[in-house]
Amino acid sequence: MALGWMAITLCAGCSVLLERTQASNVSEKCIQDTKVFLWDLNQDQPKQYAARMYDAFGKIGSDVEGGNVNRPGSLQECLSVQGPTFSGQYCQVFLKQDVVQYFVGVCVPDSCGEEEVQALVIYETFQLGQTSLVPPLPALLVPRSTQGIFMTQCVSSTATPDLSAVTCLFVCCIMVTVPLAATLFTALIRWQNHREVGPGVESSSLNTNPSLYGTLPSNGAPSGGNTNVHTIQQLSEMSHSNSEEENSCVCWCLQAFSLQSTTQGVLSTASVSPGGSYSSLNGIRILSLLWIICGHTIQLSAWNNLDNEKIWKETVESNPLYVFAFSGPVYLAVDTFLLLGGLLSARSLLGSIHRAEDKLSPGLVASFLFKRFKRVQPLHLFIVCLAIGFFSVVQRGAFWFIAEDEVMNCKKYWWSNLLLVNNLFTITDICAPWTWYLSLDFQFYATTPLLVYLYRLNRGMLVAVAAILLLLSSLASAVITALLQLPVHQPTTLAYERYFQYYYNKPYTRYGPYLIGILAGIYMTTKKALLLKHQWQAALGWVSCLSGMAVLVGLAYALREVPPHPSVPHALYQGLHRPLWALGVAWIILACEEGYGGIIKSLLSLGLWVPLSNISFACYLIHPILIILYNGKQETPIHYTNINFMYLFMGHLVLTLVVGYVLTVLVEKPYLFLKGKSAHGRGPDPSSS
Repeated sequence: MALGWMAITLCAGCSVLLERTQASNVSEKCIQDTKVFLWDLNQDQPKQYAARMYDAFGKIGSDVEGGNVNRPGSLQECLSVQGPTFSGQYCQVFLKQDVVQYFVGVCVPDSCGEEEVQALVIYETFQLGQTSLVPPLPALLVPRSTQGIFMTQCVSSTATPDLSAVTCLFVCCIMVTVPLAATLFTALIRWQNHREVGPGVESSSLNTNPSLYGTLPSNGAPSGGNTNVHTIQQLSEMSHSNSEEENSCVCWCLQAFSLQSTTQGVLSTASVSPGGSYSSLNGIRILSLLWIICGHTIQLSAWNNLDNEKIWKETVESNPLYVFAFSGPVYLAVDTFLLLGGLLSARSLLGSIHRAEDKLSPGLVASFLFKRFKRVQPLHLFIVCLAIGFFSVVQRGAFWFIAEDEVMNCKKYWWSNLLLVNNLFTITDICAPWTWYLSLDFQFYATTPLLVYLYRLNRGMLVAVAAILLLLSSLASAVITALLQLPVHQPTTLAYERYFQYYYNKPYTRYGPYLIGILAGIYMTTKKALLLKHQWQAALGWVSCLSGMAVLVGLAYALREVPPHPSVPHALYQGLHRPLWALGVAWIILACEEGYGGIIKSLLSLGLWVPLSNISFACYLIHPILIILYNGKQETPIHYTNINFMYLFMGHLVLTLVVGYVLTVLVEKPYLFLKGKSAHGRGPDPSSS
C-alpha cells in the first residue's frame, strides 16, 4: 500500500516538475535524469547510486547558532557516482535567510547546467518523500524561514585550463627548467675539467666559502654573493680554455643559474663578517615573518572555513593570550618590514654614493631603482603565474572561493603587479593580494634618493621635509579612520571593505614607518660616535621602548569595538601607532648595534635566523598560496580549537620553508647573479633594499 501511494505521489510530483521546469527552460535531458534519480531515491529500497547522491547532499549540522551554517556535503562522493544514464555533479547553491548567508552542496545529474540546477532548487524539486533536500535553517534559530537564492555554482569533474592558465604554467615551467638545465651543464663542465686537469687543480680552483648570502658587512656594502660569483668566474675561466670567446657569456650565465652556484651559502648559519653590523635584523625579520604567516593562517581560515566562527570570535578577539588562534595586531609586523626596508634602502644608496666617488648622479639613481625592480620582479611574477596556472588545473574543493577569486583577479589585474601599483586597488580586486606590500615598498623605495639628496644638501631641510611627511601620513590615517568609522584592528572578515579600500594598503597611511627607517639608516650609516654613552640611557630607552610597544598591542584590543560615530581615541591610535611602533623597532636595532642589546641581541643575532632570512622573501610570497590551497581543498569546515590552529600554523610553516628554499635557489637567486659580475642586494625578504 505504501508503495502505491509513493508511486502516485511521485507521478504527481513529476508532472508538476515537467510543467514548471519546462517553463523555466530546463532541458528535457536534465528533467528526465532528475526524475530517474528521485524515483530511485524514493523507493523502499533505494538504489545504491541514488543513496550515495542523497548522502552527498549537505545536511544541517549542530551549532548553527555558533556559526555552523554552511552545508558543503561531500564533493568527492558526488563526483564518484555513476547513475543509469548520467554521473553525479556537485553544485553549490548560495542562499540567504534573514541576515544569514550560507551555501548548500547538492548532488545532481551532470546533464543539468547551473541555471537549471537553480531552477530545480527554486521549485523545490529535490525531495525525499515530503522532506526537502535543501531545507531552510530552523525557524527556531533564524526567525525568517524563507530562503532566497542568489547564485548556483557547479564543479566540473576535470579542470580545463584556458589559454592564459596554459601560458602561465609554461612560463613557470621555463623559469624552473632553465636552472635545472644549467645545473646539468655546469656539472658537465666540472666533470670535463676534472678529467682534463685533474682533481687537485679543480679542488684548488673551486675552493669556496659558502657563507654570508645576502648579509651586510660593516662598511654597508652588500655581500654574500662574492664567493658564489668568484666560483662562477673560475668555472667560466676554465670553460674558456675549451670554448670560443663568443660563447663565454652564455657559459657564464648558465653557470650563474646552476644549483651549484645558487645553493651555496643559503643554508649557512654563519653570521655577518667580523666587525659586521645590523646583526639583529635577521631575527627581527624572521619573527615578523612568523607573525605574518600565523596571521594569514587564521584570517584565511576564518573568512569562510570555520564551523564555529561566533565562538571563535567571542573567545579570542578580546584576549591577547590566544596567539595561534588570533595572532593579534599582525599589521604591526608589516610596519616592521617597512622600517627595515627604509633603513636598508638608505644604507644601500649611501654605500653606492660612496663607491661612486661621493656623487649622487641621475644615472646612479636610475640604476638604484632598476636594480630593485629587477631584484623583486622575477619571483613576484612567478608567483602571479603560479596563482593563475596552478589554481586553474587543481581540482577544486568545497571551499575554493578564495582560490577562484585569485584566478579571476590575476587574469584581470596582472598588469598592476607588473607595474608594482596593485596596492592602489581595493584588496578584493588585487591579484595575489599579499603582494601589495611589494608595490608599496617599491613606491617608498623610490623616495629614498630624494631624502638622501636633501640630507646631502641641507640636514635642516631634511628634518623639516621628513616632519611634514610624517605629520601628513599620521593625519591622513586619523582623518580617514574618523570619517569612515574604521576599526583600529585589522578585521578578520570582509565586513569592513572600506578599511581595505581606503586605508590598509595605501601609501598615504603607511609611509611613516618607512620614513623613520630611512632616517635611521642615514643616521646609523653616517654617525661618527655612539649615541648611547651611559647605561642609564640604555635602560631608560629599553623601558620606554618595550612598555610603549606593549601599550600599542594592548590598545588594539581595548579599541576593538567600532563605535557608531567618529571616535577620537580610534583616530589617534590609527594616526600614531605606526610611527611609534617603528620608533620602538628602530631603538632595538640601535641599542643592539651600540652594545646595549643584552639577551635580546643574543636572541635576535642567533645563527638560526641567517638561513631563514636567506629564504624569507620566497617564504613570504609562497605561504598564502599554500594556505589557500589547503583551505580550498577541504570538504568540511575547519573547527576552531587552540590546538587545531597551532597545528595548522606549524604545518603551513614547515611546508612554507621547504617550498621557499626551492624557489630561492631555482627562481630568485639566479637573477641576483645576473645583475653583473658581482651579486648585489639584501637577502631575500620583503623588507630588503
